[in-house]
Amino acid sequence: MTDLKAISLYSGAGGLDYGFEAAGIGTAVALEVDPDCCATLRRNRPWPIIADDIADVPTERLLSVAGLKAGEADLLIGGPPCQPFSKSGYWASGDSGRLLDPRASTLGAFLRVLREAQPRAFLLENVEGLGYRGKTEGLSLIQETIAAINNVCGSSYRPSVAVLNAADYGVPQMRRRLFVVAGRDGAHFRFPQPTHADRSSDFQMDSFQPHITAWDALHDLPGSSNEDLGMKGRWADLLPSIPEGQNYLWHTDRMGGLPLFGWRRRFWSFLLKLAKDRPAWTLQAQPGPATGPFHWSNRRLSVREMCRLQTFPNDIEIVGTYGSAQRQIGNAVPSLLAEVLGREIRRQLLASPAATGSVQLAIDPARIPVPPAEPVAQVPAKYLALRGTHQAHPGTGRGPGARRRPPAEKHAELPLE
Repeated sequence: MTDLKAISLYSGAGGLDYGFEAAGIGTAVALEVDPDCCATLRRNRPWPIIADDIADVPTERLLSVAGLKAGEADLLIGGPPCQPFSKSGYWASGDSGRLLDPRASTLGAFLRVLREAQPRAFLLENVEGLGYRGKTEGLSLIQETIAAINNVCGSSYRPSVAVLNAADYGVPQMRRRLFVVAGRDGAHFRFPQPTHADRSSDFQMDSFQPHITAWDALHDLPGSSNEDLGMKGRWADLLPSIPEGQNYLWHTDRMGGLPLFGWRRRFWSFLLKLAKDRPAWTLQAQPGPATGPFHWSNRRLSVREMCRLQTFPNDIEIVGTYGSAQRQIGNAVPSLLAEVLGREIRRQLLASPAATGSVQLAIDPARIPVPPAEPVAQVPAKYLALRGTHQAHPGTGRGPGARRRPPAEKHAELPLE
């Protein structure tokens, strides 16, 4: 049962919304421009949806559809898509114009609704890169704008900022995201402490539960017979020669395979395979044909498996093609993490604790032992011509792409591990 009301912006497939719903905070209106995302939301929940670009939607319309007046919404939630601040958009120069990128305007739109709707609290989710040291112009914009909102509107939003790894809160996926949370009355928000940790970490495991593994999440889900999950492209036949939990680095001169590639010359997710005994790596929204994580059975993940790794409720159906489904799911916030944050926001900022009892979207560890790793195949003959000496990557900001760019426009090399 939901007894509090939220305005949801950039709702996507509903990852945040399902989590806050589980914490007792219902979506009074969802705004999303992508047609497939809107179809997914309509398929699963009866929430009022505005299928439009936020730049064309006045705050008054949002409030009207939600049946609210300014100041009445309990919560404003959203993850403005900010590609300029992602790892792939990371800039080496601290004075680079990431805020001048048109795609960064989504931050301003979220803050405009915050100013005009004046919710009791808000949560803004974004990529970890928004808070990179020396690259904090996006985070500074948020903080400076909120200070101006407080000055003009008489509110007392006091932002708390943290980067959280979803796996540390029971999500079977290593996924780091930045969150900004504040209450209108100035109460200080304290992010919840992690509840899970790596089994091999230095943490006292009597204080933490072990990370939920990919096996815990997926062992009861068969590969969909209605989906073509076979890997495509040039590297499809090489994947079976890579052990669970490894990627293309296995086939370099520093690992146990054949020297087919240079060390760190490709993205970390190239030929990346899940390990049964660990959380999944971050699901990608727009992967290439050789971009993982792939299933340990040497195939792509099914839509249902991706939903499970994002801790969507089990009744959720994703509308659209496989590629559209992967984009919708990969762009989402893990719903379990949203539920954990929603419960804390209720308790700390809205003076309305969620119903007692276990977290709804938690995944129970599998009650059967993790099976042995899948056997590793021999490298097919067609790849043997790649054997040889390959140069390692020279280091961040020193790759061939950086050398080709003029100094004033150099970007950092994309993270490779």
